Amino acid sequence: MAATADAVLTGGGTMGSVSQMGNKLLLLAGVAAVIAVMAVFWLWSQQPDYRVLFSNYSDKDGGSIVAALEKMNVPYKFSESGTAILVPAAQVHQARLKLASDGLPKGGNIGFEILENQKFGVSQFVEQVNFQRALEGELERSIQSIGAVEMARIHLAIPKASVFVRDQQKPTASVLLNLRAGRSLDAQQVGAVVHLVASSVPDLPAANVTVVDQNGNLLSDTSKKMGANNLDPTQLKYVDDIQQSIAKRVESIITPIVGAKNVRAEASAEIDFSSLEQAAETYKPNQKPEDVVVRSMQSNESLSSNGNDVAAGVPGALSNQPPANATAPITAPGGVETAAGTATAAVPVDSQKNVTTNYEVDKTVRYVQQAMGGIKRLNVAVVVNNMPVVDKKGKVTYRPLTAAEKQQINDLAMQAMGFNKERGDSLTVVNSSFAGEPAEIVPEIPLWKNAETIEYAKDALRFIVGIAVLFMLYSRALKPMLNKLMTASPKQLNAPDGEDAIVNLRGGQAKLAAPAFDQNLVAAKQMAKENPRMVANVVANWTNGNG
Repeated sequence: MAATADAVLTGGGTMGSVSQMGNKLLLLAGVAAVIAVMAVFWLWSQQPDYRVLFSNYSDKDGGSIVAALEKMNVPYKFSESGTAILVPAAQVHQARLKLASDGLPKGGNIGFEILENQKFGVSQFVEQVNFQRALEGELERSIQSIGAVEMARIHLAIPKASVFVRDQQKPTASVLLNLRAGRSLDAQQVGAVVHLVASSVPDLPAANVTVVDQNGNLLSDTSKKMGANNLDPTQLKYVDDIQQSIAKRVESIITPIVGAKNVRAEASAEIDFSSLEQAAETYKPNQKPEDVVVRSMQSNESLSSNGNDVAAGVPGALSNQPPANATAPITAPGGVETAAGTATAAVPVDSQKNVTTNYEVDKTVRYVQQAMGGIKRLNVAVVVNNMPVVDKKGKVTYRPLTAAEKQQINDLAMQAMGFNKERGDSLTVVNSSFAGEPAEIVPEIPLWKNAETIEYAKDALRFIVGIAVLFMLYSRALKPMLNKLMTASPKQLNAPDGEDAIVNLRGGQAKLAAPAFDQNLVAAKQMAKENPRMVANVVANWTNGNG
């Protein structure tokens, strides 16, 4: 019987040690699991706010960006739609700068970097194709830098060079623009795109460049410069710019007098887009004698006798002799010369003299060429608010303008607009109280519908839930496990010092306990009363030294 009891005690002690070791391992595993769960909840509650790094990227750029972020150890995630890469808000700008230094994103375009990886032994055709692809990619990148352009595609058709002049062909280009939402390009911007492409390709005329938007609208149609009203869009823009410039000048000169937002001006200009060339040649009479200039003068003088021409003189050689020395004739009464001894009658003679004078003509030749775009007529309307007056208490009131103030504003406006009475310009200045803009009634958004409040509430709720879960795990699981691990383990029954071990024999099983001394004494007495024979055998074995 004693041997049986001893075996029971020895086996119970071994089983108790194994059970305690298993319990310790389970407690340690539970503590580790609880700590891991607490760490996960803490990280979830402290999750950073993610912002958009890049959006609407190509697949190739997306892969390159993700690979670069992984190298930089920057956490990232994708948006719900999958069109944007998100990173923590504190690292957005730093990540963008680092990616930009690596040339990311490239926009899906292949530029001249394709020529850096040329394989050895490639044909001339492949080299030409790669150069054309690189040129197209560089042009696409340049055009995409325009604010209104989101994406651009360019196709170049460069013919093969020929040694024959008659067979040479000019290259052509097609440009497809994907504009941003709500944006458009005016005629000047389209022309800039056309000239940008034409200037980048040798021998490419601007007329051979075609620009189309994402809706299929032809933007570079040079055959239809005039609209339905036979007006060039650039002319309409020119008129609008002139009207806005005049109105702005009038407002800027009156604003210091009446104050900001107290004057409104509008201008209406009639522009003459006709081109005029005129040549005039004007002749004027010489009014002043001192301004007369003689150009040429011709004089003609002639003498003739009044009677019949009768031959006179002695016939023969004497008539051909030179005349003799002159002598004073003695003319007798009746016309008879006595000196020569002959009597001759007096013959009457007529003289005629003509003088022709040519004067310089006063001529004016005038060539006039009037450029298009001149102002034919200008109409300006100005509305001025009542003059603000501040009293001693700081209260602002408004009074109408006086006649002198209104005249002063009228004179300033005439000078600012360039008033010309001869061409029929008009100016109207009206003083009136401005109607106050009605206050916009914005419906008050409930606090629980405000987007900013909702975001704050989400962050606060996540933090509170994390703290609550951590507290519950600590109080309900981690703390009891730690208390069990910190409690001292009971001693085995087969310990050498028999005074510290008490055998509890109930139901035929041996169990280990470590109560206080008084409780142990009471328990031993109770066992002796209930099963004295077993107690006696145990004591006998101890006495015989079989412990």
